[in-house]
Amino acid sequence: MIDRHSLELALPGASIGAVAGAMAGGLTLFAGVPTGLAALSALMLALPLGLFGGLYGVLLGRGVFRPGTFGPCGLYWMAAFPLSRLVQESIAGTGGLAGGAGGFLLYQAMVSLGFAIGFVWIHERLMPHWLLRVAPANPRAEELLGLYVHHAEALRARKGAGR
Repeated sequence: MIDRHSLELALPGASIGAVAGAMAGGLTLFAGVPTGLAALSALMLALPLGLFGGLYGVLLGRGVFRPGTFGPCGLYWMAAFPLSRLVQESIAGTGGLAGGAGGFLLYQAMVSLGFAIGFVWIHERLMPHWLLRVAPANPRAEELLGLYVHHAEALRARKGAGR
């Protein structure tokens, strides 16, 4: 069961995913899609990306992912992003599946790595600030904040040794 502490860890990733999905879905307006369909498209991408983004934060708090690493997160989004796009296309139907689901999913898996880079970059900048805020009342956040501090100290030591 997901408790309050896990939900607090999920909030930054869920926010990033939802905003990115809404923005990307809204870009369908530039393709000439009617406003109502563009709104549906934005919502149908924002919801799953927000859900997967929140799940990333929960998994990060449980130690499945580590701060400062990209590989596991890239693999995570290589599955989550195409599924999110499949949900969007299945419901909003903006024509992306016309060439078949296999090719669509393969292309989305390639695009997902770019999304993953952006997601991790933003998440690594927002999460520590959020953890500082919630750590006093959230033991999972306090533990995760310790990992971020340890990672930052290791980077600082490596940078100092190079001088």
